[in-house]
Amino acid sequence: MQTRPKKPNREEFARRSLPRVGLLTFIGLATAVVLALNTSRVNPRADPPPVLLSVSIDARHPGLRVPRDFLGLSFEMSSLRQISRYGDRGNMVALLRSLGPGVLRFGGVSADTEVAWTDAATPLPRWSSKAVDAGEFRDLRKLAARSGWHVMLTIGLAHFEPRAAAREAAAAKGALGRWLVGVELGNEPDAYARHRLRSEPWTFARYNAQIGAYRRAIERAAPDLKIAGPDVSGSLIFESWGRDAALHDKPVLLTGHHYPLGCRTVPPPTISRLLSAPVRQAEAVSLRRYMTVSRRGAIRFRLDEANSVSCGGTPGISDRFASALWAIDYMAHAMLDGVAGINLQGNPAKCLGYTPLCASSPWRLDHGVMTPRPEWYALLMARALVGDRPVRTVVSPSKENIDILALVSREGKLHVLIVDDNPLGTKHVVVELHVGHRYQAATVRELMAPSPTARTDVRIGSQALESNGRSRIQQPHKARPDRSGAITLELKPASAMLVTSSRASRDA
Repeated sequence: MQTRPKKPNREEFARRSLPRVGLLTFIGLATAVVLALNTSRVNPRADPPPVLLSVSIDARHPGLRVPRDFLGLSFEMSSLRQISRYGDRGNMVALLRSLGPGVLRFGGVSADTEVAWTDAATPLPRWSSKAVDAGEFRDLRKLAARSGWHVMLTIGLAHFEPRAAAREAAAAKGALGRWLVGVELGNEPDAYARHRLRSEPWTFARYNAQIGAYRRAIERAAPDLKIAGPDVSGSLIFESWGRDAALHDKPVLLTGHHYPLGCRTVPPPTISRLLSAPVRQAEAVSLRRYMTVSRRGAIRFRLDEANSVSCGGTPGISDRFASALWAIDYMAHAMLDGVAGINLQGNPAKCLGYTPLCASSPWRLDHGVMTPRPEWYALLMARALVGDRPVRTVVSPSKENIDILALVSREGKLHVLIVDDNPLGTKHVVVELHVGHRYQAATVRELMAPSPTARTDVRIGSQALESNGRSRIQQPHKARPDRSGAITLELKPASAMLVTSSRASRDA
């Protein structure tokens, strides 16, 4: 019978394990280990204390109500043929419905440089590589009607063709009917000279003379068609072009674009820059510029194209969870400033850049099977704020990279959005939300992912999004006010939280 070897005692183990180490050296090492263990017991390494923020709500003077169609998506005009077929295939209709009503905008640089209108009287010009015709507008109507989303179209201006533009506008109006909220004339026309689409000096006066010819032709072919604009590249140029457009053209809607980071900037774009306090401050200035012109002209303003990094986005930034944190915060600030809506730019065929939705294979693209990307979850969270009116928050002490914004619904529910853009490893934030005794238990949903660089596993609370845009119903986390009327919440770095508190029954 085989017997087990005798287990060595401590002295034998030391002799076998350390044959070349002298006794004094071994004793010294052992003593050092013991001292280290004793030191760790006496002075344990504690986590840094959390940051404590006190938040009070002043709901006495609510702002403008967030429009029902605030949320939107923007696509290149070159994607219209593909997307227009999704009215009766794939999951696009279900995904759009999951956000409530919204606006689909088709524009981008391809509206000026690639796509041209064609019909029996309008042959396809040599400069274009793609055509749009009345059949695609009829298909697009099906998508709009089944999803409940309206449509905004960009008619190219770079190649000056007023008659073709008028026929395109008339066909769009006839096919889309009430689902067409307006057309724009040119994409970022202020930048035409920069892109060699016009000669210098390219001024608003020259632009205005050309769209005047377009407007007259469109009015004859499609009377009362609504025209939006000037669809500029940024808020700085909007101070002049937007002001002059409001004065001379009186569009039904003022429009412009926003990208916080440029694809060719030095230093190059990074996640830390996208979520930094300087970017947030610059965005606040940009929104003020847009809305100052809008209020003075008494014309609503819509950010009809916006996203994280220009030129289609930057892989590793625009397709990661960081873009969702940026998007929910930026959309909420746009709501507070009175913006009429925002369209997040995307490309259904490109999952690596910025896009709320995309197809992960050619087969899925052809069949309209879209995959929600990180920014889609920001849109889902923002949906809860549509129809609300913003109210003032007082945060003490103020803290960089932590945003706390509040809105009140028609039913009197209080929505508080808390966004922590700090990187993982920084201190957690504990928020004392002073709601008083008018509000009862609150539900809490977190927008989170393993890290800001995560491409997948993005969630709102414990909800997992299904392919049809619906969420598997999970019980949300609940929090109750204490005796002083304060709700205490802990927020992790690189996450967002939406707190919804209903009025107490005696105030309902």
